Amino acid sequence: MTRTFVAAACVILLPVSVAAQKAPAPVEWPYYGGDQGGMKYSPLTQINRETVAQLQPAWEWKTGEQPLQQFRTTPGAFQNTPLMIDNVLYVSTPYNRVIALDAESGRELWSFDPKAYEEGMPSSGQGFVHRGVAAWRDGDRLRIFMNSRHRLFCLDARTGQPVASIGDRGSVDLGEGLIWAINKAHYANTSPPIVYEDLVIVGSGVGDRLMYRRDPPGDVRAFHSRTGKVAWTFHTIPQRGEFGNETWKNDSWMYTGHTNVWTPMALDERRGLVCLPVSTPSNDYYGGRRLGDGWFAESLVCLDAATGRRKWHFQIVHHGLWDYDPPSPPNLVTIQVNGRKIDAVVQLTKQGFAFVFDRVTGRPVWPIEERAVPRSDVPGEEVSPTQPFPTKPPAFTEQGVSLDDAFDLTPELKAEAQATMQKFRMGPLYTPPSLEGTIMRPGVWGGANWGGGTFDPETGMLYLKTVGLGGIFRIEKFDRANATGARAAEVDAEYVNRGLPAGFKDSLPLFKPPYARLVAIDLNQGTIAWRVPFGDMPDLREELARLGVNAPDRLGAQGPAGALVKKGGLIFVGGGDRAFHVVDKATGREIWSAPTEETTGTPMTYQTRSGRQFVIVATGRGAEATLVAFALPVSPPPSSSDPTPGR
Repeated sequence: MTRTFVAAACVILLPVSVAAQKAPAPVEWPYYGGDQGGMKYSPLTQINRETVAQLQPAWEWKTGEQPLQQFRTTPGAFQNTPLMIDNVLYVSTPYNRVIALDAESGRELWSFDPKAYEEGMPSSGQGFVHRGVAAWRDGDRLRIFMNSRHRLFCLDARTGQPVASIGDRGSVDLGEGLIWAINKAHYANTSPPIVYEDLVIVGSGVGDRLMYRRDPPGDVRAFHSRTGKVAWTFHTIPQRGEFGNETWKNDSWMYTGHTNVWTPMALDERRGLVCLPVSTPSNDYYGGRRLGDGWFAESLVCLDAATGRRKWHFQIVHHGLWDYDPPSPPNLVTIQVNGRKIDAVVQLTKQGFAFVFDRVTGRPVWPIEERAVPRSDVPGEEVSPTQPFPTKPPAFTEQGVSLDDAFDLTPELKAEAQATMQKFRMGPLYTPPSLEGTIMRPGVWGGANWGGGTFDPETGMLYLKTVGLGGIFRIEKFDRANATGARAAEVDAEYVNRGLPAGFKDSLPLFKPPYARLVAIDLNQGTIAWRVPFGDMPDLREELARLGVNAPDRLGAQGPAGALVKKGGLIFVGGGDRAFHVVDKATGREIWSAPTEETTGTPMTYQTRSGRQFVIVATGRGAEATLVAFALPVSPPPSSSDPTPGR
């Protein structure tokens, strides 16, 4: 009897065991950019050219965040890209909360609130935004690191509770230990840290429009992940005796701040190299107080991740006056150039260039030329006589301004746009800001922005969304006594930018459409493979219809978020309009879209324990902020995986 029962049990259980063996393995998204090098690439093929037409919303999760009158705060755009580890999503919200969600259903598992709103609105122009968190395994324990304003939190991934043994009961004060004391209300973080072995490497954000002597400096630091103690510090403005200090004339290194790393970094974990896109010094548009090239401002800097020592750097803009800080996370890629395999790093820029370097040596893959640029007539200003121009790849967006660039959908509107343009200074790329006002293209949103590029390792193709509206930079003396604005009393700049939108007739852009494109760059050849208009501007379309103007099919979607490329031949991209798009990666042709709130985050994808693939994108802002999951339909639906966070 016993033997018969055991044999029968084996016969019954065998198919279940075989089925389990055949079930697809989960495919995680453990880092902000998919991998530490930020490729934003997925090998998953369940959603592909043949199946994408069946894609549909699977679940939604809303942040539920509202304006808080007692703190005078308002949540901003939902710019998050989640992590997926052990069937759990880890999300950061505009108010800097950290949420754990069931990756299959979107069910909330726990929530951590750092109460960042209690300090009032951040000083940055973007308000309350946050793009992601970082994860680290300590043996079998998973930790989540969240850099919220001037604090770094370490959370237990199982419970969402701070790990009390780290720092001060689970948090480290990032406002302490900088090269000088700061006003912590002027210090922030909007992008995730990066983890190398047992070090958490953290940049910072600052309020660019807050300009005063000894405003917050951009020191990049590594903290021990078990204790929260500082392991190393890299001074983005070299101090006395440090390499590059002499590039800051008149001892301006002693009081110039900012020069921070606000966008995500990239890590070559095998070699222990971390790549930093370093921002502009204070102030963004007038450099009379900080003469000289000013290393390491507006540079790509490669450090030894274990020690913080500089390995190499390249300054992308000398003595910047255009807020052309490198905004995009560097992409660590492997390419084939003239038959030679190169482990490279690509830095996309607001001005529309892709700078490509050997990531080990720092040598440019293709020559970079120093070319003469226009001079400035603003009193006290000394522009750099040259700026670096890569010879390959070509610029991926329009650069500079002439009357031929004017809005041209009707002859009458073109003439009106040109009349407005003639009131200001125009010229090639790097024409400096001026007292009468300079029309600049690209503007401070790019070109490229924090969404950056997504790389396909199969083809060597880098895809990115590029923006093209431009702006007007007008420099004027700063008069604190008559200045307006909530923070004007804190500014002590000699000159400030009183910028204007590059528009006419109240709401029309000065330039002809399209205002955004999706671009494919062949990094093996250093060429542009294709470049197509991307997305739409519904409000502008409505205004043009009111004026009786026929608009092109795609005006272009303004917005800084990035894209995701998949092995199944697809690019997933949003960023600015009220839709989520899927594009054929070979041609740029759109093959699917779904209506959403404004798409505000860079998408990611994963496969759960049930074998189902999901694509996730953050949408909306304020009370409408929603994380949307798309998947192929299943019948019957999979049973709940009931994950335990941090297992």
